[in-house]
Amino acid sequence: MELYNDKLHISGFSDEISSDFETQLQALSKLDMNFLSLRGIDGRNIGDYSLEEIEEKVLPLLKEYQITVSSIGSPIGKIFITDDLGFLKQLNLLDRLCQIANLLKCKYIRIFSFYIPKGDEVDQYHNRVISQIIQFTEIAAKYNVILLHENEKDIFGDIARRCNEMLEGVRSPYFKAIFDFANFVQCGEDTWECYQLLKPHIEYIHIKDAVSTSQQNVVCGTGEGKIKTILADLIDKGYEGFLTLEPHLVLFDSLKDLELEAAEHIIKEDKGLTGEEAYALQFHALVELLQSIEREAV
Repeated sequence: MELYNDKLHISGFSDEISSDFETQLQALSKLDMNFLSLRGIDGRNIGDYSLEEIEEKVLPLLKEYQITVSSIGSPIGKIFITDDLGFLKQLNLLDRLCQIANLLKCKYIRIFSFYIPKGDEVDQYHNRVISQIIQFTEIAAKYNVILLHENEKDIFGDIARRCNEMLEGVRSPYFKAIFDFANFVQCGEDTWECYQLLKPHIEYIHIKDAVSTSQQNVVCGTGEGKIKTILADLIDKGYEGFLTLEPHLVLFDSLKDLELEAAEHIIKEDKGLTGEEAYALQFHALVELLQSIEREAV
């Protein structure tokens, strides 16, 4: 679905619909969506796929359904900052994911900034985080791929201050910011203040909302993410790019690989929705928000 004279594109993590990849694509087609963020494919994470498997099993289905990959939802950076062996393995994994991105004609790979050991002072790892991300960007540069940092809970860059310090420290055209509303809310941050600080670095948007009292994810526009206000400002400032659905409204198979701790405290399976229904609910809520912004801008 195209909006605002082709400047904005709605994408999304379609593995929240179903583990089955073709079921994901069928659901996207029903919504007239032309983009997806590729993370879970037939019950496996994108990081577990070889280049050959993507070429033989994934690319033909994408072509059949005429759907383009907006970003790769990688597990890069979802290791502890103290895991030296794990980091070396991730350097090799990132190289393969960059090759996959090139094959899919995808410009972006989503990454994280490492878990911090419980009880440790987060800021003590500032220099190490920056050094390791610079090594990631050196690989991305070889393939002309941009690494997008998601402000995930429980990692170094979970709050806006550290996100900004990291982005300023790395200073690479191959390292930009994702703005995830719900993650900031769940870290006790004011999203408008986060947005003002990170605005120069924002390259990509995740559409996910939450409330701070219960930490629950909610339909976009109904939580404390200030999604409409921030999207209106982004659009007014000329933002062009992706708005990527990551509803987190019902439990889904890939979730067990995404959270450091059990996710049941932020996603309750009591909404009476299937993955496809929850995804469609978030999609239509976003469209309604965008239409409201457009009406009010006239």
